[in-house]
Amino acid sequence: MAVSPVLMAAFLGVVEGVTEFLPVSSTGHLILVEDLLGFEGPPGKLFEIVIQLGAILSVCWLYRVKLIGIVRTLFQNAGSRRFTLNIVLAFLPAVVIGALAYRIIKEVLFNPWVVAVALIVGGIAILIIERLPSVTRPRISFNQIEDVPPLRAFGIGLFQCISMIPGTSRSAATIMGALLMGVTRSAAAEFSFILAIPTMLGATVFDIYKNRATLSVDGAQLIAVGFVVAFIVALFVVRWMIGFISKHGFAPFAYYRIAIGALMIVILLNR
Repeated sequence: MAVSPVLMAAFLGVVEGVTEFLPVSSTGHLILVEDLLGFEGPPGKLFEIVIQLGAILSVCWLYRVKLIGIVRTLFQNAGSRRFTLNIVLAFLPAVVIGALAYRIIKEVLFNPWVVAVALIVGGIAILIIERLPSVTRPRISFNQIEDVPPLRAFGIGLFQCISMIPGTSRSAATIMGALLMGVTRSAAAEFSFILAIPTMLGATVFDIYKNRATLSVDGAQLIAVGFVVAFIVALFVVRWMIGFISKHGFAPFAYYRIAIGALMIVILLNR
């Protein structure tokens, strides 16, 4: 029996909302799920772009008090200025590399095989990083975003650029990079969440500009369903994740990545 396009759009909204901020790659999951289900959304890339925006806006909502406070005290509080500087420095590498490598990323790397391999490799990398002495017993640790030295914040931004390979995961790259820079698990997750706001908004605007000739509002119902579902689901995921990683670390996500990547390779080989 054929599945309703609305239900498929809602399901993809759930996938986006769950995976956007977990270190498992939302883009990779969307590519795999759309490929397996044969989902063809509205013309162009508007569906993927808008549901991603839904997830990002959930972070804006959850951190609205902190972000508004930062803006209000930017010129009076040194901590607010350090916070802003670190986010800007971490954001810059993605702007430059993303603009230069956009065509290669979209035309060459966006396929299920790349995603499956990246999921496995990323999972193994997480397991290795989680066991490094510098992560498990750091000599210096930073508990707040504003405490991170500017050069290390820039380094986290360089790690984020690895996530331009679909299946790598922006959250995984930034969080693991932050751990290697001496940031605590909870602060690394928060850094990743907030860094997602300018990064993903910038990527969305750039995507819309690059695909402006093919964009259409056809299928507005599907777009609206995916957006709302992604927003609501992401609200719960972000709240849950901080507590989870404080207790269990990132190893469960690594094993999940490896399992999903391996399963996808088996499916692709048997087509």
